[in-house]
Amino acid sequence: MNHDSISSTSARGTVRTLSQQEELPLLRDHLLRLDRTSRHDRFHGFIDDSFIRRYAERCANDGTVIIAYFEDGVVRGAAELHPPEQSPDAQPEIAFSVERSARRKGVGSTLFRKLIAEAHAKGYGSLRITTGAQNDAMRALATKFGAQLTFRHGESTGSIDLTERHKAEQVPAAASPAIAPVTPIAAARAIVDMNRAYWRMVMQMSGWGRAA
Repeated sequence: MNHDSISSTSARGTVRTLSQQEELPLLRDHLLRLDRTSRHDRFHGFIDDSFIRRYAERCANDGTVIIAYFEDGVVRGAAELHPPEQSPDAQPEIAFSVERSARRKGVGSTLFRKLIAEAHAKGYGSLRITTGAQNDAMRALATKFGAQLTFRHGESTGSIDLTERHKAEQVPAAASPAIAPVTPIAAARAIVDMNRAYWRMVMQMSGWGRAA
């Protein structure tokens, strides 16, 4: 199982995919730790603990991929990739949650990148994301990764075109022009030419060499 570390001045942890059955309690406990506002932002409403327990159990059995951010063995953030079979329009849907103590550390961006890579690996062409109208941080993050969001019924809903992102990532960087080595003779000639140009400019500014 791959473990990617996050190491910066503010965040030090690891990111990896959870095994759906054995590690179910890790996602559940993370979601239960979300404060009232974070829970509202994540589920677009005030949800009780029993709903979260049922939700986590369903994720463990319906093929949802969960990429988690760990600090000291505890899940502090999670990105969910729900299979298209669970969506009415057959489009895979994504969701994110980060505990308040782990925010503003680049955790959301790291989870987003890992989730998009997982979606690419599964051959998905697009992703749908839905977030609460007041969840400014998630809307900004989604926009950063190319989501086109629209506001409706108190929610911001949009999609990310993975085919366009993949094309952009495959475009090679413009080749740098070749720089020929400078020989001693060429360097000396360049110095002479520069001196000539300098003194020509000085004479013109002084009035010398002007036509009568």
